[in-house]
Amino acid sequence: MRGPGRGASGGPGPVRVVAFGGGHGLAASLRALRQCRLDLDITAVVTVGDDGGSSGRLRTDRGSLPPGDLRQALVALTADTPQTRRSADLFQHRFTPVPAGQPDDPLVGHAVGNLVLCGLMELLGDPVAALDHAARMLDAAGRVLPMSCDRVEIEADVRGLDPARPDELVTVHGQHEVAVTTGRVETVRLTPGAPAACPQALAAVADADWLIFGPGSWYTSVIPHLLVPELAAAIVASPARRLVTLNLAAELETDGLSVAGHLAALHRYLPELAVDTVIADGKAVGDPEPVNRAAESLGARLLLAPVAVSDGGPRHDPAALAAALVPVLGSAR
Repeated sequence: MRGPGRGASGGPGPVRVVAFGGGHGLAASLRALRQCRLDLDITAVVTVGDDGGSSGRLRTDRGSLPPGDLRQALVALTADTPQTRRSADLFQHRFTPVPAGQPDDPLVGHAVGNLVLCGLMELLGDPVAALDHAARMLDAAGRVLPMSCDRVEIEADVRGLDPARPDELVTVHGQHEVAVTTGRVETVRLTPGAPAACPQALAAVADADWLIFGPGSWYTSVIPHLLVPELAAAIVASPARRLVTLNLAAELETDGLSVAGHLAALHRYLPELAVDTVIADGKAVGDPEPVNRAAESLGARLLLAPVAVSDGGPRHDPAALAAALVPVLGSAR
């Protein structure tokens, strides 16, 4: 494994971290990283297959990359100051329905940040430049990049979607439909099958000290990164250490998939993936032995830590997750 990061002068520099994912899971990871008492250089690489809600409408109507998960990542990296908090709140503000009897309003359901990102992409003609500009607007503590600048769709082969035909295998199209499927996901893939990876994301992976996967929707937010051939190859070739943060509860798309099965799914889609550390919440894991064996099969050690919110909900607490991450990421030193 590679040693600590180096600054431009050749002295010790920040620990370079690349976090992969999308939606609320990636946002939780980024908030935790932002709270770590370490000198970190954070890059978020975000899935771009979202086709639901405001993102789906902008993707269809304007032909842009779906901005929702990119927006969530930017907001998660925003510093906690009054000025930046107000800007973050503006990015998250979603237009509500007009009063009864008024004409339909096309803004309803759109988040302001989605519209800003879509406008910046059109104005600058480059999604990466648009995201960098938005990061400066929000004083974000890191960089947000798409996994690909190509238009991609997530689709899955699902078994048992129709209870009357439990053995039938059907293809479900679109991230939203895969995420809410009531069947069992057998295989997930991207169309087109080999989208070009974002060049800046490839450079960040090559230069990283740590690569972090999860938490998040496993089939629609985490695994899609492993389905971009150039990005998968960069992940395998990177000298960085690799960390997986496991979810606290199953989602619709992973219903029936065990905690250990989440790790096995990573191996299935990228057999060459080696992992150094797996972080999981002890209460969510239950019997740790199957998870420990699955972690060891990837070359990783299992670290159990109380990383859930205190109210018992299946959400990661950023401060608790940060406390678990600090000694792990600090080992890059």
